Amino acid sequence: MSEIIGKRVGHYEITAKLGQGGMGDVYRAVDTRLDREVAIKVLPSVFAEDQDRLARFGREAKVLASLDHANIASIFGVEAFEGQHCLILQLVEGEALSDRIARGPLEIDVALAIGKQIADALCAAHERGVIHRDLKPANVMIADDRTVKVLDFGLAKLSVADPESKLGQVMASTDSNVSTVALESTEHGMLFGTPAYMSPEQARGLMIDRRTDVWAFGCCLFEMLVGKKPFEGQTTTDLLAEVGRIEPDWASLPEDTPPAVLLSLIHISEPTRPY
Repeated sequence: MSEIIGKRVGHYEITAKLGQGGMGDVYRAVDTRLDREVAIKVLPSVFAEDQDRLARFGREAKVLASLDHANIASIFGVEAFEGQHCLILQLVEGEALSDRIARGPLEIDVALAIGKQIADALCAAHERGVIHRDLKPANVMIADDRTVKVLDFGLAKLSVADPESKLGQVMASTDSNVSTVALESTEHGMLFGTPAYMSPEQARGLMIDRRTDVWAFGCCLFEMLVGKKPFEGQTTTDLLAEVGRIEPDWASLPEDTPPAVLLSLIHISEPTRPY
């Protein structure tokens, strides 16, 4: 996509680029009608090329817009720009959880306080039938007042049978441990996710449900406590092969980890875990 800083997407004026990834570029913008700042994510071209997917996304975006929770960053709308589709999202200022973890493991009480807010956000979404499907520390923002906001619900899916859950070959060349990747469906559409946080059913191409988010939550909590991911691999293929086949290194958890937390993590990691 051409440079859009200084241009307008609808009534939003682009002012700066915030980041980029496998799921598109993110920009800071000003809402010229309401005089507030927002974030705009420019979606991959697959959304414009697949009319069925675009229609489905539009329906799901309406449900996502109905999510009203203190720990979920809001989606304000959908706009089009030069043939691309853009999500208008709440701009959340603060530090990404991934950046905080990069400085070292979090203290147990801090990790649990953050974890509780993430869990509250997921519960609220699941009650509305929404699966995040790309929960990871990079999609969690910690504000200065320690309020946690879960980001990127704009690419979630509804918890209904969907052939999109079929897994095919990797279409994006990215770091398998960090970036969101697009996986080609064997039937229709694309599957989006980050290999290091994919649940076994997601990695195997089975239908996903809210347990996929619970698995990713367990990965995030483990990473907060240990300072490294529970599953790692040199390539995406290696990593996906590890998920569900080996157990995380439980001995690497802090010695003073509460037994209830350890048992919960072990329970989440079980392939046949109930929700």
